[in-house]
Amino acid sequence: MATPLSADALVAALHTEGVRIVERPGWRTHNRNHKGPWGPVRGVMVHHTVTSGTAETVSICENGYSGLPGPLCHGVIAKDGVVYLIGNGRANHAGSGDSDVLDAVIAERALPAANEADADGNTAFYGFECENLGDGEDPWPAAQLDAIEKVSAAICRAHQWGAASVIGHKEWQPGKIDPKGFTMSGLRQRIGVRLAGAPGGGSTTYTVRDGDTLSGIGRELGVSWQALATTNSLSAPYVIRPGQKLEVPE
Repeated sequence: MATPLSADALVAALHTEGVRIVERPGWRTHNRNHKGPWGPVRGVMVHHTVTSGTAETVSICENGYSGLPGPLCHGVIAKDGVVYLIGNGRANHAGSGDSDVLDAVIAERALPAANEADADGNTAFYGFECENLGDGEDPWPAAQLDAIEKVSAAICRAHQWGAASVIGHKEWQPGKIDPKGFTMSGLRQRIGVRLAGAPGGGSTTYTVRDGDTLSGIGRELGVSWQALATTNSLSAPYVIRPGQKLEVPE
């Protein structure tokens, strides 16, 4: 079982991975521990906020809504890649989700479809809210996707977890759609590559899968297909093969 990282340990892990952080006032004691247990922790959960503007997003996630008190996550990942730490301990982010999914995360195996809500996710998951309207059109800047990857990898590395320990809210709770605009499979692949290297080293390659296209890979990783082509010296007709390793531009 994994004991939650202390505030100091979390900050150290994020710094080592190269994450730019802002420690919000009082974040180290801002939690919902009086409402239930915090830990053992099992993984990292990624969300989108359905908000626009970093200051407003941070405020909402710190304070919560009527009927849903803050903190609503442990950190807010802004469009520019800066991570605002707002909570340390139990947070109102995951809610109830599928115990079969939790079992799969613990075992680091493929996730089943979430079809029930019989397990407390606020006990088991670190939660990070990402500033995005969640409409599938609001862009995910490269700096923000890079920060999501780094944050997830930092926590996984600290707990000696693999990339399979990172899930989206939509993979946990029936009816949720977040995060929308990139794929969790693509994010996990990038996290896996990062974890295979030294802390802060970055994810540098993508292994082409059967049926992949440059445009599809670009959407999955949050980079343009033109940048992928240029970085890998590909020209028309832009043929790629399963098993081929592509360098991913920062």
